[in-house]
Amino acid sequence: MASIQGTRRPKAIRGTRSRGVALHAVLVIGLLLSAFPFYWAVIMSTHTATEIFSYPPKLLPGSHFLQNVRSLFDNIDFFGSMLNSLLVASAVTFLVLFFDSLAAFVFAKFEFPGRRLLFTLLMIIFMVPTQLAIIPQFVMMANIGWIGSMTALIVPAAANAFGIFWMRQYMKSAIHDELLDASKIDGANFLRQYWHVALPVVRPGLAFLGIFTFMAQWNDYAWPLIALTNPDNVTLQVALSQLNGVHGTTDYGMVMTGALLALIPLLIVFAIGAKQIIGDLGKGAIR
Repeated sequence: MASIQGTRRPKAIRGTRSRGVALHAVLVIGLLLSAFPFYWAVIMSTHTATEIFSYPPKLLPGSHFLQNVRSLFDNIDFFGSMLNSLLVASAVTFLVLFFDSLAAFVFAKFEFPGRRLLFTLLMIIFMVPTQLAIIPQFVMMANIGWIGSMTALIVPAAANAFGIFWMRQYMKSAIHDELLDASKIDGANFLRQYWHVALPVVRPGLAFLGIFTFMAQWNDYAWPLIALTNPDNVTLQVALSQLNGVHGTTDYGMVMTGALLALIPLLIVFAIGAKQIIGDLGKGAIR
């Protein structure tokens, strides 16, 4: 009996190792496939438009990156439009984190008349495509007099249904009712419960929402193209679209250089947010 069990164990160990090797191989292949578009963007940014369309394709970096960067800066106000995008994305992210988390805290932990009806309406708004709101939103911004200014980008995006839904679901499981009851006994009002009890617990959820919101605002193109009639206030995505030529004259090396440089702030925000998520989840696991 002991010999039979001894022969079964090595087989089980070998089977587990084989499954582990196969899983890691699949993950490595998936990683390479996911990273290839970024690598290809880097390669294209170092070549001229003629070299990009050459056959066989060039898979190694070229020597025209600095020339593409100079051409990019000569054609558009890259840093000015990047600053506009940073202002809009940062302001919207801050407002969304505040208003959405505040509304989600109320929906998740407080009873009030009409709560289910309001949340149902919120879900209906969440399912409506944002493109349907462009025309009435433009009319509203025009009546207020905000068309052409970055206020037209910031104020309408200050809160959204997805953020409220996400934070509500997160708060329902992360914030225990005992914590709120203890804070009430200590005399904490609503704002103190929100600031000192809710926010420290839901920081991973806020970090994800912040990354998602910043990236969405940074990459937004349709609404800034319509609302920003002032050339000095255009965002980076609108400015990069001006690099597209007509009749096949687009310098794709220059375009890919601009797209590559536009990724840098996103990578920084993602690194900061991901570190916050991993750090807070690790602390929670230790506790």
